[in-house]
Amino acid sequence: MISRRTYIWSVLAFGVVLFFGINIFVDNFFTDAKLDLTHGGQYTISAGTRAIIAKLPEPVTLRFYFSRKNSADYPATAAYAKRVRDLLSEYASLSHGKIVLEDVDPEPFTPEEDEANASGIRAAQTQGGGAAIYFGLEGDNSLDDKEAIPYFALEREPYLEYDVTSMLYELSHPEKPKLAVITSLPFAGAPGSGQPMTIYAQLQHDYNVTLLAPNAKEIPPGTSLMLIAHPENVDISLLRQIEIWALHGGKIVLFVDPMSELARQMNSPDAPPSSDFVPLLKGWGVQYSPEDVVLDRQLAQRIRADANSPNGVLYPLWLHLTPENFSQSDPVTASLQGLNLASVGSLSPIKGATTKFEPLITSSNQSSLFGRDEVMAITDPSNLMQVVEPKGNKFTIAARITGKAVFNGVGSGNVNIIVVADTDIFDDRFWLRSEGPASEPFADNEALVMNAVENLSGSDDLISLRMRANADHPFIVVRDMQATAELKFRETLESLQARLVAAQQEIAQLQQGGSSNATALSSQQTAQIERVQREIAGTRAELRDVQRNLRVDIDRLGTLLAFINILLIPLLVAGFAIVYGLIRRKRAKGA
Repeated sequence: MISRRTYIWSVLAFGVVLFFGINIFVDNFFTDAKLDLTHGGQYTISAGTRAIIAKLPEPVTLRFYFSRKNSADYPATAAYAKRVRDLLSEYASLSHGKIVLEDVDPEPFTPEEDEANASGIRAAQTQGGGAAIYFGLEGDNSLDDKEAIPYFALEREPYLEYDVTSMLYELSHPEKPKLAVITSLPFAGAPGSGQPMTIYAQLQHDYNVTLLAPNAKEIPPGTSLMLIAHPENVDISLLRQIEIWALHGGKIVLFVDPMSELARQMNSPDAPPSSDFVPLLKGWGVQYSPEDVVLDRQLAQRIRADANSPNGVLYPLWLHLTPENFSQSDPVTASLQGLNLASVGSLSPIKGATTKFEPLITSSNQSSLFGRDEVMAITDPSNLMQVVEPKGNKFTIAARITGKAVFNGVGSGNVNIIVVADTDIFDDRFWLRSEGPASEPFADNEALVMNAVENLSGSDDLISLRMRANADHPFIVVRDMQATAELKFRETLESLQARLVAAQQEIAQLQQGGSSNATALSSQQTAQIERVQREIAGTRAELRDVQRNLRVDIDRLGTLLAFINILLIPLLVAGFAIVYGLIRRKRAKGA
């Protein structure tokens, strides 16, 4: 008979042996196993990367340059380098020999350092004039085509997979597709900086781009895709060529705008900055008005307006869209997290059209159409929230057009076109935050444009991982509470302004009463001014109450969420454990 004491020690010893045995087994047989519980699987190799690796037509050599000794005093860099090396190792493992991974430690004054410099790898200088740190990647294929990531900047870690997979894709597709661009926008020289817009620079990097003049005689032979943005004064002959080209299988990404903020930076602010392409859109079965813009209460961005609005005002002409506004069934929009657009238009299918109209981006049901000229006449941005008259409808901002299109006198054919009723998507200030030499996107504007171009040019693999880390999770409930309070705030402010105007008119009438009763008039003016001042003080108190009530509601919501996360969940877990223990104890006694 084994004693209770011996039994307990035997169980403990067996547990220790089992613990170490499991760890040794896992360490030897599950070294690459991972459990990714992040939103969207941020640390899991995407299906797009796996597809690109599986389609590699020939072996690719990747050389990972990292200065191990020189980085010993920089633990953050060393830790990131290990993560990069682990990712590259996983790529090589998935390739079944198609990816050859080499490690190079370019120590100072060695042939490896010369090789790194010749490959375009950039060294980062350490503080105090110490030895430089190389931390980059070079790749080449059997045709001696080369690509490089000069330095793995820590701030770009969220885009690590995209950067590496893009390199693989370019090495496996050395011939870049031909992209013809027609635009009146300053793609090649942005207002203020004179530098190419970031999205256009990325297009030039990934494609063989030809910029066509509006009077171009022909579409360049071999063109794979056309990108047309804010077309103005395009010759009839070129329009006809585009019609025919699209009917014969040519793919087009078209950006039109009823009120391009980007174009207004180039021309007189009073000039109507609209573009249409209406004749072609009608032939493709799309209804579009270049004279109407979409205003949206729910998606309104907050902007700085005037001294009366220290926290800014909600501006329904500029929209921030989230996954609820994107088609989840189309690869162009399914992976997007957030877009910042400005003064967008509305698209709809023409009744009886032979083409298929599939919405890609829509407004919320708190939106309405408003005349472009009327919007331009409103000088106070805070007044725009008042003119929105939602009727529960959603407006289509971007759509995919496919199927048979018919042009009278030209012919018919199957088309594949993506139309976006906004051009400010290209404006860096709406989606890119620049701090010194580094730039960080805070919206997926570039992703939408590149996804559309890649999709129509036949490459969907990169779409699934582009901008995967742009985790934009807006506080929708808080934003709705702010919008409600904002409307109340604006109504009160307008009431104050109306009373002030009425009082000023009354004072003017009193002053015209004549000089014989000047003393009485002066008393009346004084009384009037005092009344106005009391009204101002009362209205300001009302405004403070509105803002205080808003903060109370938001703070109450924050307190509730904090209680749920910090106390309620642990209490529920503890309660479950106690109940489970009592049940087991009761069953043990019953046995």
